[in-house]
Amino acid sequence: MRFISWNIDSINAALTGTSARAEETRAVLEKIKAAAPDVIAIQETKLSKSGPTKKHQGVLAELFAGYTVVWRSSVEPARKGYAGTMYLYKESLTPKVTYPTIGAPEPMDEEGRIITLEFENFYLTEVYTPNSGTGLKRLAERQEWDDRYREYLTELDRQKPVIASGDFNVAHEEIDLAHPANNHHSAGFTDEEREKFTALLAAGFTDSFRSLHPDETGAYSWWAQRAVTSKVNNSGWRIDYWLVSDRLADQVVSSTMIDSGERRDHAPIQLDINIPAAD
Repeated sequence: MRFISWNIDSINAALTGTSARAEETRAVLEKIKAAAPDVIAIQETKLSKSGPTKKHQGVLAELFAGYTVVWRSSVEPARKGYAGTMYLYKESLTPKVTYPTIGAPEPMDEEGRIITLEFENFYLTEVYTPNSGTGLKRLAERQEWDDRYREYLTELDRQKPVIASGDFNVAHEEIDLAHPANNHHSAGFTDEEREKFTALLAAGFTDSFRSLHPDETGAYSWWAQRAVTSKVNNSGWRIDYWLVSDRLADQVVSSTMIDSGERRDHAPIQLDINIPAAD
């Protein structure tokens, strides 16, 4: 099966915007469409609590004909139009869809950060991990989130294998960002965040990209949008992941980033894995 995951940074802007960036975003969506994935995971949709508008639904139906769309938005007491996740999966697939809460610090569970698809043979789940924020003001809450999320994935893994994707908002090792020496106190590369990601992997999960490409440098999934030269200079971070239960690691065929052209911010990530949706 083929899965693609992407932090889109506003699906409204992508589907209805007229700016040059919106055009760049739609070009990436066309690349995703051309790859014909079985499932597409999208983070940071920034939709209202009522979800995609009729216009959004129409554009999605035209662009991804033959896909079912499910979504989760931020709701009160969380901020409106914030975070949010979405799945598009081929209509031939019939997963059970759940919208879990994990006992995270308020209001993280209301920010629409996790959706899980249960198939006969595995769980497919996506996450938009909270950012620790400017000045690391949310680092303590982020650490608690990481603990609760690890417990959640571990519980799923007890039942059947897990494939987890999303924007994890952490570069795990120095190889995963262009300038590690300058970022040890930056959100996404603190010792605390990296240690929590190490603990997640130690709980029974494999970073599929690094497993296949243990020594590859310069392979990133995010470039600062505000830094005009970040993409040109490849001053990036790898903060988006496809994790798989350790017992699925040998079934991974490829784990790659999709070229997003000149568009800064996140690039989509693709996983090809030998796993059937059902026996």
